[in-house]
Amino acid sequence: MKINELKPFMKDVELGAKVIELSEPKEVTTKFGTQIILTVATLDDESGKTIKLSLWGDQSNGIEVGKQLTIKGGFVRQFKDELQLSIMKTGSITVE
Repeated sequence: MKINELKPFMKDVELGAKVIELSEPKEVTTKFGTQIILTVATLDDESGKTIKLSLWGDQSNGIEVGKQLTIKGGFVRQFKDELQLSIMKTGSITVE
């Protein structure tokens, strides 16, 4: 699947894309009141579109700008009129 094909509320997304930007990790409070580190990666693919990938806790390990990622078990949500990608608990990220 390509980034330009993603729509809000899609589940079980499989996507290959390159990391073009990586935010500084920051500690946030979840809706459950726990503290967790959030890092946001901006992904790009040959469709010419980009999407932000939310990486929670250890999900950001090994992720660097310029790396190619394969995401399985992703889901799409819309936040502030922008599509964002996250990984389900049963999903995975492979760094190539």
